[in-house]
Amino acid sequence: MLRRFTVGALAYAAVIGAQSARAAEATLAVAANFAEVAEVLVDAFEAETDHTLRISAGSTGQLYAQIINGAPFDVFLSADQRTVAQLEAEGGAAEGTRFTYAIGKLTLWSTDGALIGDDGAAFLQANAFRALAIANPDVAPYGLAARQTLEALGLWETLEPKIVRGENIGQTHAMVSTGNAEAGFVALSYVLSPSNKQPGSRWDVPQEFYEPIRQDAVVTARGADNEAATAFIAYLASAPAKAIIEDYGYAQNRA
Repeated sequence: MLRRFTVGALAYAAVIGAQSARAAEATLAVAANFAEVAEVLVDAFEAETDHTLRISAGSTGQLYAQIINGAPFDVFLSADQRTVAQLEAEGGAAEGTRFTYAIGKLTLWSTDGALIGDDGAAFLQANAFRALAIANPDVAPYGLAARQTLEALGLWETLEPKIVRGENIGQTHAMVSTGNAEAGFVALSYVLSPSNKQPGSRWDVPQEFYEPIRQDAVVTARGADNEAATAFIAYLASAPAKAIIEDYGYAQNRA
């Protein structure tokens, strides 16, 4: 696992300095595509603080539904911006804690190293496969990005009969890795992960084919007074955390 423990962000150092003597526990609701990276970040965070964090991963839509129905989550790491904005508008988020922690990248991937060439659009147009996996576009931002890509290529209606859906991007990756689908649209972070032993072949989808997957984080209303939650949000915006996030194939918000 990639570990970077040098704290360079003054904001994070200030928060940790103020809270180091007050250990707390918090639960993170984490979008499935970011779960593995979150584990690495949590390890780094806990190594520098007395706080304890737990992770609950799932699709963004499912996690949002759980939060508004009273699930005990203190921090929400979404796979999009819209869901966090909605939670914030409904009073379910702590004011002033929302920010973009990562920008996801979509890739078309197969475990067959010879299946997808340099021109992924041509591979899709050839339609020479049995099943194409995507995450459910109704609840998973990466699924929506996959649908937008196919629509941009004029292939959604043609390929829809061959599309198999995972409830989240983790399930979609599993469909491809187990061979239940010859190829699928997955998060680039899954393919670049040190735990992925099947590099296969891939086509990184050009950004013009789908809306940017800006992933926002926020402290929930429940976690507003939780010191572990506020400290982790501060850490997530620090230079060491950003370096880990970039190592896993995400871009950063430069605006």
